[in-house]
Amino acid sequence: MKKYFTGLFIVATVLSCSTNPFTGKNTLALVPNSEILPSAFAQYGTFLKDNKVITGTADANKVVNVGTKIKVAAEKWLNANGYQGYLKDYAWEYKLVESKEVNAWCMPGGKIVVYSGILPITKDDAGLATVLGHEVSHALANHGQQRMSAGLLQQAGAGITQAAVGNSSAMTQQIAMTAYGATTQFGGMLPFSRSHESEADQIGLTLMAIAGYNPDQAVLFWSRMSAASGGNAPPEFMSTHPSDATRIANLKKLVPIAKAEAAKFGVTFK
Repeated sequence: MKKYFTGLFIVATVLSCSTNPFTGKNTLALVPNSEILPSAFAQYGTFLKDNKVITGTADANKVVNVGTKIKVAAEKWLNANGYQGYLKDYAWEYKLVESKEVNAWCMPGGKIVVYSGILPITKDDAGLATVLGHEVSHALANHGQQRMSAGLLQQAGAGITQAAVGNSSAMTQQIAMTAYGATTQFGGMLPFSRSHESEADQIGLTLMAIAGYNPDQAVLFWSRMSAASGGNAPPEFMSTHPSDATRIANLKKLVPIAKAEAAKFGVTFK
C-alpha cells in the first residue's frame, strides 16, 4: 500500500509540478495559485472579523515591523538569485490577534497571524523573527498549495482503493480502507508535513539572518518553546511537526549556513 501511494505521488509530481526557488525542489502544484490565493485572502478576512485583532500597541507594531523586514529579506534573496517578480501575487499582512494559544500561522499569499500567547516565549525581536521567518517561509515555499495537492492525491487514491475492493465483503472493504488511510497518513501525509516544517525552519533561518537577526537566537527560541510545552507532544512519527529535539539539532547545523548566506548581503554576526 505504501509503495502504491508513493507511486501515485511520483506520477502526480511528474504530471504537475513547479520548481521552488528557495528549495530547488519540484513541488506538487495540482491546484493553481490563481484558485488558492483568492480563497485564502477571503478566509483570512473572515478570520480577522471573527477575532480580536490588536492594533496600535507596541507589540502589534513589532509584529508588522519584524514581518516587513523578513519580507524585504525574501525580496533581496529572490532578486539576487534571478527571481524578480516571484512575489507579485503576494499580499502581505501581519496581524497580532488576542489569544492564549501559543501559535502563529500563515495562509498562502502571505497572510500571517501571530497569537498574543506566543509573545512571552518570543521575548524579543529575534525570537519574533524566528516565528515570522518560519511562517513567511511556508508561504514562500507554497506549502499550502502542496498540502492541498497531496490531499487531492490521497482522495484519489481512496477512490481507486474503494473501486478495487468494491466487490469484496464489507469486512474486506473496511480493512482495505483502514489500511489505506493509516498507510497514507503515517507513510505519506505526516512525513510530508514534517518535511514542510523543516523546510520552513531552514528558509526562515536564512531570511531572519539576512534581515539582521542573529540565527543563533532561533535555537534559543525553540528551546524555550520546548520548555513551555512540558514535553506534552505526540511521538514524532504521529505528528505534523518534527520533535523539539530534532528541530533544535537541525537548526544548530543550519545556523552557520544561514550566517554565510547573510554575509553575501553584507550582514555579519559576532
